[in-house]
Amino acid sequence: MKPKVVVIVGPTASGKTSTAIECANAISGEIISADSMQIYKGMHIASAAPDEQEKQGIPHHLLEFLESDTNFSVADFVKSAKEK
Repeated sequence: MKPKVVVIVGPTASGKTSTAIECANAISGEIISADSMQIYKGMHIASAAPDEQEKQGIPHHLLEFLESDTNFSVADFVKSAKEK
């Protein structure tokens, strides 16, 4: 059986993170970030990446795991997201 996927999209500062965390808590889920800037380490302020307190213990994937000079394509994202 394929895992269920909930997709939350919207403009910057629209509450996607808090909504995703609420949903993940409700279904014992995890979060895979699809933000093009949040994949890079050290971009927390510029990307509004959630800190550990905001994550509320929910596992987050593809978040702040690459150095800022690393190329990462859509194909790389798809492969990494499928692995998670």
